[in-house]
Parts: sequence; structure tokens; C-alpha cells
Amino acid sequence: MFAEKGADVVLVDYHMPEMDGIKTVGELRKLNADVPILVLTVDERQEIADRFLEAGATDFALKPVKAPDLISRIQLHARLAKLTQSAPQQKSSEEKAVFVTKGISKKTLCHVSGFLNSNREPFSVDTISKEVGLAYPTVYRYIMHLLDEGKVETIVSYQKIGRPKNLYQWIVAKETALKQGSFFGKLRGS
Repeated sequence: MFAEKGADVVLVDYHMPEMDGIKTVGELRKLNADVPILVLTVDERQEIADRFLEAGATDFALKPVKAPDLISRIQLHARLAKLTQSAPQQKSSEEKAVFVTKGISKKTLCHVSGFLNSNREPFSVDTISKEVGLAYPTVYRYIMHLLDEGKVETIVSYQKIGRPKNLYQWIVAKETALKQGSFFGKLRGS
């Protein structure tokens, strides 16, 4: 049915009778590289989330999911999909390879990187997750990808109590701030 009619958004469970969710996501990706695929499961192990994302899932949520959270995720991914459809772009083989081999969706990557790039201060994964409306495991995976690509840096924040917390900041934003500071310093000196 999906091959014939497609879908705006697909919801997949991990435990299903004929084919598990990870294999289902892989099969759906063979048919359509762009459709948002949201995974629901009771299994909270990080390696399961990673396997789903590597197979091509767009987002990951733990059950039981509250209706407002599920509805907002569906609406967010449907909007992101429509935005990318309304501005069609030719995908290079490199972009397709990133999506297929690493489970990184360009539109989700743009959503996470856009948030970081538009803010000058560093954020925790938890804060980024809440701000962009994506699951923590999804945001974490995309942050790790951005770290690997050299787009984001880790800033260790030492809290009053407990262990240090990692915050993440877009590197270009920091460089721009330094350049602007240097520019304004030169203006003051003239």
C-alpha cells in the first residue's frame, strides 16, 4: 500500500508480528528516502534507538507517548516534509549516502543545525530536544553527527552539584561573534 499510495508520515512500532520495526524502516527507506518515519517503542535502550536511526528513522519516541506529544511530532515532521517538497532540490549522491549510511535525514539535520546556528549560547541536548520538538535520542544522534562534521563544539558546564554537563554550540556562531567583536573593536579604535 505504501509503495502505491505513499504517506505524509509513517508511524512504526518496534515489535510487530510479521516484520520488526527496524526491518520495516529499512524497507520503507528503499521505497522513499524522504518520508518522515516516527518510531514508537517501549524499549528504551540507546542501541535500539541508534539501530532505528541507522536504518533511516526520522524520530524516536518511547511508549507510552502522550497524545499531545505524538500529535506535535506528527505535525512537525509533516510540516518539515512539506517545506522540503515545496522547495525541490536535486539531491547529490553524497547527500543520499549520508542519509542511507548514517541514518541522517537532511531536513531533520537542517532543523537541529538551524536552531543551533540561530542561537549564540550553548545548549544541552535536553534543551535542544524541547526547543526543536524532537526526541532526545534523535537530537543526540544529530548532535554527534554535527560534532563529527566539525560544525558543533562541546562546552563543559560545571554545575554546582553533580557531574559536569555537556552543552553544544554551533562553531560558526562563535566565530561570527568573535569577528563582530573584532570589527566593533576596530571601529572604537578609529
